Amino acid sequence: MSIETHQLLVFIAAGWLLNLTPGPDVLYIVSNALRSGTRAGIVAGLGITAGCFVHIFAAAVGVGALLATSATAFTVLKWLGAAYLLWMGVRMLFSRAGGGNGAAIAAAQAAPRQQASLRAVFLGGFWTNVLNPKVAIFFLAFVPQFIAPATQNKALAFVLLGVLFNVNAIPVNALWALAASWMARRVGAVQKGMHWLDRVAGAMFIGFGLKLAFTDQPA
Repeated sequence: MSIETHQLLVFIAAGWLLNLTPGPDVLYIVSNALRSGTRAGIVAGLGITAGCFVHIFAAAVGVGALLATSATAFTVLKWLGAAYLLWMGVRMLFSRAGGGNGAAIAAAQAAPRQQASLRAVFLGGFWTNVLNPKVAIFFLAFVPQFIAPATQNKALAFVLLGVLFNVNAIPVNALWALAASWMARRVGAVQKGMHWLDRVAGAMFIGFGLKLAFTDQPA
């Protein structure tokens, strides 16, 4: 895989920021941690990661074929991916403070504590991601931007970057589970922090969307 050091560092940093950003995955981890304890939150994160691996390997075959075929196929993928990233960015950039996931997590904090089956928690995170087409669209739009046009085996490069993204997500997901006990005592601070994370990640999504929109088809 041909990727420069600074590009790899940008990829890792972007992955960490995206995993820190509140979304359905974070909500699932924190909600389970609040209801059933830190261990349940960590298991929820592992289930989500396992589901993402399915999309990575499935998308690697598709992205390798699309980049090697017609200019029309490349253009369709490029504009769909750019539109998705821009839509996500604008939605997060202009999200309402105190709403969305912050409100949902506050509701989870108020719910009575109960012990859940760790197997059920893991499978819930796994299938939630496997059956979500937005996860596949995200990987198809985000990962290829870090693959050099001169790379011979683009499918392998996609898999390696996808695996790196997922491995880097594991400690972040664990931190979300560990932070659930702190959140239980500081609802207002959590909602404010999530609001600003949305702003930062939204601006980054818009940047990646614009970068993808102006990308030329590799030779």
